[in-house]
Amino acid sequence: MSTDIQQRFAFPALLIGNLFLAAGPWMVRLADVGPTASAFWRFALALPLLIVLAHWSRSPAKAGVQGWDRWLIGAVMLGGLFFAIDLVLWHESILRTRLANATLFGNMSSFLFVLYGFIVLRALPRPLQAAALALAGAGAALLLGGSYELSPAHFTGDLLALGAAFFYALYLIAADRARRVMASWPVLAIATAAGTLPLFLFALAMGEQVMPGDWTPLILLSLGSQVIGQGLLVYAMGHLSPAVVGIGLLTQPVASAAIGWFAYRESLSAADAIGALLICAALVLVRLPARGVATLGPPAQ
Repeated sequence: MSTDIQQRFAFPALLIGNLFLAAGPWMVRLADVGPTASAFWRFALALPLLIVLAHWSRSPAKAGVQGWDRWLIGAVMLGGLFFAIDLVLWHESILRTRLANATLFGNMSSFLFVLYGFIVLRALPRPLQAAALALAGAGAALLLGGSYELSPAHFTGDLLALGAAFFYALYLIAADRARRVMASWPVLAIATAAGTLPLFLFALAMGEQVMPGDWTPLILLSLGSQVIGQGLLVYAMGHLSPAVVGIGLLTQPVASAAIGWFAYRESLSAADAIGALLICAALVLVRLPARGVATLGPPAQ
């Protein structure tokens, strides 16, 4: 596949990947294991398939092991550990607050990742990018106002989701740097392998039920969120700027709010609809100056 075709596919891949990721909280709620145990199975069930895909996608020019230095592999493994911590915090938050809240606060990493992109590029946002960020922030605020209930019962879950956002941003940064020289599947396979054992140990330490009675939600969580969702997201990161990826992540609260309404009758207001429209408008604006512009280096295949 040519680089031009890959770049054209990257933005749709980002959006589709986020739709699959948004369904993750629903599967966590349906699983009959603990929240950290569900994160473990998300990694463990996906790992064999990711290893096969990583081996299949190897190319001597970009993804061969001989081209990876120890620092890069270590950075991706550390990113996988950060991802594992993110999931421990986020999956716990899913059970303690509303689906829209958990997804929205968890995706505050979007703005941290955008900030990282401008710091690395040593550039201020272009006018259209600044407008897109303002629209995305306003849209996120409206979604929050439409779904959040001022109740102490939600405070712990919201706080856990914010902590998850910090560690997820660190994972995104590690993955973005690795995508300059590595293909997407090896990056995701290494990060997943690094996070699997810690998640298992976390689940045991927290006294959670690990073995499920019903495997269906966990299989859907693993394939949908870790293989398809993260696979498409990490792929897109090799071809899009952090500003585009960061704002694109905010499509998850929109989709998650719709799932919450469908599955749990969590109310949607006019503010939710306007917030969703503002985020969509932000995606359009942020793409205008980004066409044909490199991210932080040559894209990986």
